[in-house]
Amino acid sequence: MILWLTELLTQYYHPFAVFHYLTTRAIFAALTAFVIALFFGPNVIDYLRRYKVGQQVRDDGPKTHLVKAGTPTMGGILMLGAIAASVLLWADLANHFVWLVLYTMIGFGAVGFVDDYRKLVLKNTKGLPARWKYIWQSVLGLSVAIYLYCVATSPAETQLLIPFFKHMQVSLGLGFIFLTYLVLVGSSNAVNLTDGLDGLAILPIVLVAGALGVFAYLTGHSINAEYLLIPYIPGAGEIAIVCSSIVGAGLGFLWFNAYPAEVFMGDVGSLSLGAALGVIAVIVRQELVLFLMGGLFVAETISVIMQVSYFKMTGKRIFRMAPLHHHFELKGWPESKVIVRFWIITVILVLIGLSTLKLR
Repeated sequence: MILWLTELLTQYYHPFAVFHYLTTRAIFAALTAFVIALFFGPNVIDYLRRYKVGQQVRDDGPKTHLVKAGTPTMGGILMLGAIAASVLLWADLANHFVWLVLYTMIGFGAVGFVDDYRKLVLKNTKGLPARWKYIWQSVLGLSVAIYLYCVATSPAETQLLIPFFKHMQVSLGLGFIFLTYLVLVGSSNAVNLTDGLDGLAILPIVLVAGALGVFAYLTGHSINAEYLLIPYIPGAGEIAIVCSSIVGAGLGFLWFNAYPAEVFMGDVGSLSLGAALGVIAVIVRQELVLFLMGGLFVAETISVIMQVSYFKMTGKRIFRMAPLHHHFELKGWPESKVIVRFWIITVILVLIGLSTLKLR
């Protein structure tokens, strides 16, 4: 919207041309999302508290979590609103990638919203049945995958890029649809599993989104893409606006979600942001780098799979409790220490992910 407006105003006052630069708009998008989240945060928290949309705590979990019972949840609505508003203000709305990410984020957010609403408002402990949650995630994931496959204009847009190698791209063909589906559904659920401690998931989301924004900017710039030996995807640079909006909204949400949390994001936030990271990685052809940078999300997911599988086979547990962050809590680590150490690990993984741009 602002891009269109400044294009008109530039005819009369040339300094407005500064808003045509992608980097300028990305900075303002992050600031806009941050201010929106920070300004409306208290109102959203009060609304959720008034209607008793509060956290439910497992009886078999760490006893320190009992104090979290009743903490306002579904705060992901705040982030989705801030991100959408910022993107609509600062992005090029003629760019189909922008709309695709918004579609993915809001679609998965809607699935999470229904699950949260049934559990927290209707007091249905099962929420949205797992079968139906998976079905709707699959429908959304496949629709995005098929769309990207159909609109691809070059082989590079459907090839799997292998990090750390100069000229290693794997042609996927129709396998691109399956891979994209796995990335979207997998990243969505992985972030959802990680969101179990105050601020644990949101800062890694911010860090990974920021790094993906760098990849998006470079992938959408023909000269930079050629120099760095990464695929050039016309229009992908505009995704940097979405990434910076996620960064801004995430930091604004962290203001209230930091330990001890005043609000939790709920499934509406974790499912939507996880899926958004997934589709962005697919667009910029960095699925494997997402797997690396999001190593925390991967570890949390694997811990659950291992725990469930081993228990079904032997009746015993590998970890004291899954996901992994609960295991360390039950080992005696204070919650704040678990959170900060997992954040540090994510910083290191994101830096390694960014290094793939040059280490080839």
